[in-house]
Amino acid sequence: MKLLGLITFLAIVIQQSCLELGADALPNDGFVRTKGVQFSLNGYPFYANGVNAYWLMYVSSDPSQRSKISAALQDASRHGLTVARTWAFSDGGYRALQSSPGSYNEDMFQGLDFAIAEARSHGIKVILSCANNYDSFGGKKQYVDWARSRGRPVSSEDDFFTDSLVKDFYKNHITAVLNRFNTFTKVQYKDDPTIMAWELMNEPRCPSDPTGRTIQTWITEMAAHVKSLDRNHLLEAGLEGFYGQSSPQSTTLNPPGQFGTDFIANNRIPGIDFVTVHSYPDEWFTDASASEQSKMDFLNKWLNAHIQDAQNVLRKPIIVAEFGKSTKKQGYSPAERDIVFNTVYGKIYESAKRGGAAAGGLFWQLLGNGMDNFQDGYGIILNQSSSTVNVIAQQSRKLTLIRKIFARMINVEKWKRARGHRQVRKRGHHKIKN
Repeated sequence: MKLLGLITFLAIVIQQSCLELGADALPNDGFVRTKGVQFSLNGYPFYANGVNAYWLMYVSSDPSQRSKISAALQDASRHGLTVARTWAFSDGGYRALQSSPGSYNEDMFQGLDFAIAEARSHGIKVILSCANNYDSFGGKKQYVDWARSRGRPVSSEDDFFTDSLVKDFYKNHITAVLNRFNTFTKVQYKDDPTIMAWELMNEPRCPSDPTGRTIQTWITEMAAHVKSLDRNHLLEAGLEGFYGQSSPQSTTLNPPGQFGTDFIANNRIPGIDFVTVHSYPDEWFTDASASEQSKMDFLNKWLNAHIQDAQNVLRKPIIVAEFGKSTKKQGYSPAERDIVFNTVYGKIYESAKRGGAAAGGLFWQLLGNGMDNFQDGYGIILNQSSSTVNVIAQQSRKLTLIRKIFARMINVEKWKRARGHRQVRKRGHHKIKN
């Protein structure tokens, strides 16, 4: 769509919805909030075009490595990226943040402090994930092991979601993170607008209960706990988007497997402010006979369904919180990776330009120079020119243009309303004088 056409189209959208998005309707305090199906920052639309960088705390816990954090976030900012999602957990094991329940490594916490402070200095918001579904960095297995060592009758990793002691361990971790005072900014995490949102868990799954009810109960309880401590920040569950019993017609879209989650029901929970979807056709369809075209067909249908459900059913913003294309997969080519990125970004843009629910995408994953040991095939170094980096930068420019046009139109509507109020006051004053 040419610029003039886009401006005309958005003018119509704004006339229909400007009062809902008006800049005078929300506080001007730097916190990202939701307004309808969109994100709002200081009253204007905000798009979460960004990255995953799970390693921020781990790397920056070593002061000699912090220059890598600074350089990577600076590159992200230069490419117009606005959000970084990262781990606020590392449970047990080597260089743990939480070595045992309630026992924290100050060096690791200061690493997270530094990462948040650097994001702030580069104008990047942060999404902090508070636990892991997988064994990496401890995950729910470590929590269950801690409970077992204290005599709890737990036998499965899925007891993470139901055992009262495990849940207390997790709630205490949430409390410790939210109440943390940043040693660099001197701001408590729960008061820091640099943090865009909390994530309950990275990709929660409960395969022992395919109905999704166990996850439903857990998210309900934990969302209430977070909101009891912090009303400033947004909250999301960390879900991948697998459909469940509340939308049986959509379960055919799921990849093979039992996940124990329900995209619609889980995201309807009070306290969940926006929804997420992940997409890894290469990982989810391991059959060697699955063609590249069939994976792209899946990606298109998967994204279409979730964006439409966020828009029309859940009425909440949606972020494609993880996606990518691995260089380590057989048959990989840069052109195929570009197709994946263009597909995801195109779906987001088509929704965003209409004022819709798709509010951004976070590719997996951002890396910096000298970080080869973190390369999992998905890593992208922004200062190394590639066609995919160009695709990323182009998406930033397109979303920035939409934001500027929306902001301009909102300001016009504000001016019209203010002018109307002044005229009403003048007429009232004239009546009094006469």
